[in-house]
Amino acid sequence: MNTHTCNSEGTVMIVDDVPANLALLFDTLEEAGYRVLVATDGSQALEQLQRVTPDLLLLDILMPGMDGLETCRQLKADPALKSIPVIFMTALSELNYLLSGFREGALDYIVKPIRNQEVLARVAAHISQARKIKRSEQVLVQSGLTAVAINANGEITWFSPSAEILLKALEKKDFEANSPPFLPAPLGQWAKTQIDSDCSAQPRKLVYKFRNIQVMAQIAPYQSEGEYFILLSTKSSEWNLNFIHDNFGLSLREAEVLMWVARSKTNREIGQILGISHRTVNKHLEHIFEKLGVATRASAVAVIMDQIQHNHCYLDQN
Repeated sequence: MNTHTCNSEGTVMIVDDVPANLALLFDTLEEAGYRVLVATDGSQALEQLQRVTPDLLLLDILMPGMDGLETCRQLKADPALKSIPVIFMTALSELNYLLSGFREGALDYIVKPIRNQEVLARVAAHISQARKIKRSEQVLVQSGLTAVAINANGEITWFSPSAEILLKALEKKDFEANSPPFLPAPLGQWAKTQIDSDCSAQPRKLVYKFRNIQVMAQIAPYQSEGEYFILLSTKSSEWNLNFIHDNFGLSLREAEVLMWVARSKTNREIGQILGISHRTVNKHLEHIFEKLGVATRASAVAVIMDQIQHNHCYLDQN
């Protein structure tokens, strides 16, 4: 693997089986301040990607062995890699492959013979956009907001930790990275209707009742073209902490902690609400996971939520 480390504008991986193309792109990007990685086929590229994550991939479509289309397909199926922007490189005679490339998740393409300034302009634009999206997602995670991004087909492309808890409770299943999850009904149908009717005109809202919980959703176009942002919130009656204590073996304090987890609060926020340290909250969660036989916050909430179907007394009805 060839690399060059510097105070870089970002890291770009070039995947091409033609040495002359690799050399030209390597020199062009290196001189512009990028850190450059190279691979001569798709398998080699995917192997390298298990060790290092570039900011962008320049990927030749037609190569011996694993071609660019299959490489892109496998990359986008990996949750740790799927957010990497992919730009295909293709000759004029290969343009008929591009539609397949876009279906596999590529964002853009460059036609050979390669023009240096075009490469630099496209690389800079896509890295900048990807960084903006990543910063926005980090802010959403830190804010504790319950947020989901979907594509035009309704497939979930990203969700905040608190959204994972809510969606798992609504859907009662884990999200498999290699099989893009969809929003549960009726959220999914509503989102598709909004997308088809051009939700960019103005944000639209949905309010519906799921068991004893009122779910509210609002949709708007996301920063990435072809993606949409959904903000979720819920309202419910007060939890019957005594019922949870009696039926799940949790202490009243543990039941209280889990109640606030279900309301999308972070450990630090729960600590502030209950007047305890976030480390104590962590310890309570460890006990909750052990008693419920689960490993995550989302699973713990889902176990409790699932009882609503069978035990309507589980919530205090005010």
